[in-house]
Order: sequence, then structure tokens, then C-alpha cells
Amino acid sequence: MREDEEQQSFFRDIRVIIFIIAILASILFIQPGYSSEEGFHTNLNYGLDLEGGSWLQIKLQGAVAQLDADAETLSKTVIENGISETVTIEKIDSNNGQLTVTFTTPAQLSNNQMDQLGIGETTITRSNNVTEVVLHTSEATLITTYLSESLEAEVVPLAVNGGVEYEIRTAVSQEELEELMSEVGGIIVTDDQGTLIYKEGVRTETRDLTKEILSDKLNGLGLKDIPVKTVGEDYILIDFAGIDLATAKDIAEKPGKFEIRIITEGNNSRHAIYGDAIQSVGIAGYNENDGQWYTPFTLTDEGAKALQETAIDTGATRDPMSHFLVMYLDDVEVYSAPLSPSAASSLEQYPIYSWQASTGGDEESRSQAEQLQIHLRAGALPVNVELMGSGHVDASLGAQFKSQAVIAGLLALFAVALVIYRRYRKPEILIPMVGTSISEVIMILGFAGAVGWQLDLPSIAGIIAVIGTGIDHLVIITDEVLYEGKLPPRKVYLSRITKAFSIIFAAAATTIIAMSPLVVMGFGALKGFAITTIVGVLIGILIARPVYAKVIHTILEARSEKTPE
Repeated sequence: MREDEEQQSFFRDIRVIIFIIAILASILFIQPGYSSEEGFHTNLNYGLDLEGGSWLQIKLQGAVAQLDADAETLSKTVIENGISETVTIEKIDSNNGQLTVTFTTPAQLSNNQMDQLGIGETTITRSNNVTEVVLHTSEATLITTYLSESLEAEVVPLAVNGGVEYEIRTAVSQEELEELMSEVGGIIVTDDQGTLIYKEGVRTETRDLTKEILSDKLNGLGLKDIPVKTVGEDYILIDFAGIDLATAKDIAEKPGKFEIRIITEGNNSRHAIYGDAIQSVGIAGYNENDGQWYTPFTLTDEGAKALQETAIDTGATRDPMSHFLVMYLDDVEVYSAPLSPSAASSLEQYPIYSWQASTGGDEESRSQAEQLQIHLRAGALPVNVELMGSGHVDASLGAQFKSQAVIAGLLALFAVALVIYRRYRKPEILIPMVGTSISEVIMILGFAGAVGWQLDLPSIAGIIAVIGTGIDHLVIITDEVLYEGKLPPRKVYLSRITKAFSIIFAAAATTIIAMSPLVVMGFGALKGFAITTIVGVLIGILIARPVYAKVIHTILEARSEKTPE
């Protein structure tokens, strides 16, 4: 075969084509460059330890407990606090936690007033200057309302094991909660061993929601990628690479700008309410009646009236399809839909306090409803947080770490090259090996640039680990290909290369399996190290190793043709 035919055959190999495309794409994503002002620069994002900056550690305040209360005392307290009038409980019917409370009061009440309390449906009659109200509610609703108003915090009930568990999203000790419940004839429920069912902290779902809201808010500001990590059950760690401590605190505490507007004509719209008019946001759910995913939220008194006034003025109550209600977060549209016919009709008569934003019936709609739950909070976290720690890494120290990491990588590569040369003493083997390792590093960095992944010291350690495991695999390929120091017959070569790759794939699978638990269960440095290692191993076995096998075969084949038998 002529030399030009061999070269053409090499570059037409699909493995080589994929390799070249991957290298060129990686360089494109890395975007290396040089300028007199910045010096050498790339598109890569660096973590706190390489860039310098600040970090904040916050603790989520809250408590989770199962509670019980005297129905009559609880009902009387909640209703009197809500209508600011004395009431007399005439009768209470209880059935599996559902309550029908009949009470009287000298005050004149309307259905609209009772709806504002958000504690259930009512039937109201008035005679002889006495108002009689039949309220259909539940013990969980009344306890939730009582705690929310007493603690000025969000309380989320959840049915568990035949009871109701209450997540109180603010700091409250066991003693404070017991004292609060005693005022309505209530207690903290005990388990079968007589232990109070109370724990400090929040549910895992709330912790993850808080993390999502923080990440959505911080990374929506147009800054560098800001990693938000959960640490344990009740802590969140935020790294602000390249940002000073004062600015970091200001960013973390600043809420997003949430706004609801109503379309007037064409692309024009009119402001209705801002995020501070949203009193509470519920958990995204599924409505069996209309087959729609939805996100529930409640407006304040001022917010409900403002939205009603805007809807009437813009004509949204008369022609909903021409006047969509549009939600914006930091001036970016996150939701748009017309008023439902029932909501439009009701707004003509009175303000609506409880709303449901429907998104559709499929899985994508479910995701949209969950995301809207985050947007509706407009960066206001679901729980109170306490700053437990903060720190700053000087930019010069970060630059020093970066240069040291580069030096460490180069030293590792040089040490590997030295060992390989001492083993084979053939430049035609050493150069492809080192070149393959360098190409893997380029592809890993290209992947990091493509997904906006932050590189930190653990990530650099993972890259160095990949260089080491990669060289091991290349040695296996080289030893199997070389047969008594020369290229074996084709049949023997195919058998040996198949054996080599079976060993390599088994070793790679072992590494990936070993690192996978750290990706799922780890955090911080452990997770970054594990992800880097897995990505590097996959790039190696799927792209780089097959090309190295092709290169080494081509080189040895060319050398055998030039060397006489």
C-alpha cells in the first residue's frame, strides 16, 4: 500500500474523525486567547479556590412536629383572631379530622370576609342581630392558620402515618411550640415509645426547594456560575468566585423582582401587582377534575384588590382571551395564560385571594408547575435562614492555586512520560501516548466550557487522576499490540486488541461504579472530583483509546514495512 493511500485510510477512519471533531469542538468551547490587558484567557469558569472570592454558609431555620389541639378552643381562637370579634361555638361535628363548626357572633359577616380567612367554606345566616355561621374546615387547616399567624411564618401540613406533620418554616424551639399549643388546649404528639414527635430543621424537600430558589436567583443575575450546595440536612453552602464578601452577602439577601401584568392591547401591558403582594405559595399539584398541573398561591388583601381593579380596567374580566395575565421574574416572562371563565366572573364582583396557575396535563407541564412555584417566590426563600459562616479567598491566593494546579498537572504528565520512555525506549510510542493524554485533558476542559462547569482544585485532582488511569489503559493496549517487539499477524492482532479493550472497559466500569455514589450522595469537593473522573474516563474509553489503538497500529505497521525480516 502506498503512503498516501495509508494516510487517506487513517483519516477516513470513523474513530479518527470523531476524535478530530471532539478536539476542535473542545478548543472552540475553551476559547483560548491572549490580550495585553488580561494576558492568556479562556472561556472556562474557575471555582472559589482558583479564582478567589467569597463563600457563605447558611442554616435553614425550622421545625417539624406532629400536633393536636382541642377543637373548640382552637376554632374559637382562630375565628376570633380572624374577624376581630367575639364568637360563641354552638356545635362541632368531627369526622376523621374534618370539622363542621357552627358558631354565632354579633358581627355582620359576609362570605367574602370569611373567604379571606382561608380556613374553609361557610354558610352564613343572620337574624335578630346575630350572625350564625356554619364552617366546613379541618383540624389541620386550623392548626396551620393558628401557627402561621402566631409565628408570622409559613406552616406546611403533610399527612403521614395516619396523622398530620407540620413543617414550621421559622426557628421555634420545642418549649416554645409546647407553650404555643397549650393556649389552644394542644400538645406535641408522642410516638409509641412516648417520645415527642418533634425535630429541629426542615424536610428534605424544603431544603432542596430552598437550594433551587437560591440557585435560580443567583445564576439569573448574569454573574459567573454560582454553585449552591446542600451540606447535611439543614445547611447550604454558596461559593461566589471572584466576588467580595460584602457583595456576596448583598446578592444572597436581595430578592428577585416578581411582577404580574395584564395585556391591554397588542404587546402592551399594565402592571397589576409585585411579588410582595403574594402572601404564600403552595406545593405544585395535580387537579383530577380537569387533568391539569397547577401551582397554588395566595394574595394579600391589598394584592387581591389591586389585581381585581386591574383586571376590570383592562377588560380581562369581560374578554379574558384578549387580555392574558403574564408573570415576570426579573423582567423575563415565566408564565402567561388567560383568566378562567369562573375567575373572570368572580372578579367582576369581588377580589380573589386564592389562585391556581395551571400549566397543562403532561409531564412537561408538571415540570413547569414546579418551576413556577420557585418563580412565584421571587427569590424569597421558603424558610428563614441564619448566616452561620462566611469567608474570603484572596484573588492573588486563587491565582497562586491556579498556577500550582497547572504545574502539578504538567509534572504529573512529565513523570508519566519519563516512566513510559524508560519502559519502551521508543519515541514513536512515547509521543502518541503523551499526545493522547493531552488530548483527553483538552476534551475534559472543552466539556467543562460547554456546560459552564466550574473548575476547582478537586476537579484538577480528578483530571490528574484521569491522566494516570488513561496511561494505564494505553500501556495495556501497547503491550497487547506489541508481539515480541513487533506487530503481530492481523488475526493475532485483532485477538489481542479485543482482549486489551475488554480489560480497559472492565477497569473503566469499575472506576465509574466506584465514583457514582459520590456523585449521588457526596457534596462539594467529593462530588466535583467524582464527576471529573467519570467524565474523563468516558471520554478516554469512547474517544481517545480507540484512536490511540489505531495510531499505534499504523506506526508499528509502517515501521515493520521499513524493517527487513
